[in-house]
Amino acid sequence: MTKILLAATGYVVVVFPLAYVWHLGLFKEKYEAFGYFEGEPNIPLGLATIVIQGAALSLLYMFFHTGSAGLARAFQFAGLVGLFFWTSHVLALVAKQDVPNAGSFIAMETGYLVMQFGLFALVLGLVHRGAE
Repeated sequence: MTKILLAATGYVVVVFPLAYVWHLGLFKEKYEAFGYFEGEPNIPLGLATIVIQGAALSLLYMFFHTGSAGLARAFQFAGLVGLFFWTSHVLALVAKQDVPNAGSFIAMETGYLVMQFGLFALVLGLVHRGAE
């Protein structure tokens, strides 16, 4: 249970600042041009979403077994869930609504998700080192 809590906390510590700076700082105007925001973003709800994701993904990781261990296992898991997030978040948004400059949106969100799940893989590898 401690490793699940540590990994979930690590996910929040890594993802929330990254998401905030990426979407509401560095590239806010681009995301507004994409139509990504309708009105003002709800920061507390965004944080709650990331907390729930961190808890769910950290629990799910405990059931993910590929025969690999350490960072290899962590990157395999993060790659798989990152791919799921990419299809359900990025591609689904472009499929559901008219996103101006959709190619640029897909590229930016792909870069963001690679960072998000790459960092999460490092967190998982650190938290679970020597435990496999």
